[in-house]
Amino acid sequence: MPQPFQPAKAPKDPEATRKLLAMLWERNLPVLRDRFALLEHAVVAARAGTMTQPQRDDAIATAHKLAGSLGMFGYPEGTEFARRIEQHLEATGPVDALRFGEDVAAMQAALSL
Repeated sequence: MPQPFQPAKAPKDPEATRKLLAMLWERNLPVLRDRFALLEHAVVAARAGTMTQPQRDDAIATAHKLAGSLGMFGYPEGTEFARRIEQHLEATGPVDALRFGEDVAAMQAALSL
């Protein structure tokens, strides 16, 4: 009979936890950079007035993923920018390309990416 799932226990040593998070951050940097690239392409499309609905949907999903992962890695400011981007893109009507671009740039600056 299979054993029930047992989640891994977090290290009790704060330094070990910090090192684990740093290692996970480094491992996930390529994915994070890809997500930022997708948002940057969406900003370019929004500024040009050519953003498609699928592109907007992808940007919403990406902002949502960033909001969760940045918080897990200890970047609450990045999470707030990601949530703002997600909410702005979910609103009906045209995208405010200037605001969208500023929020993406601010989120990147907060993370030093």
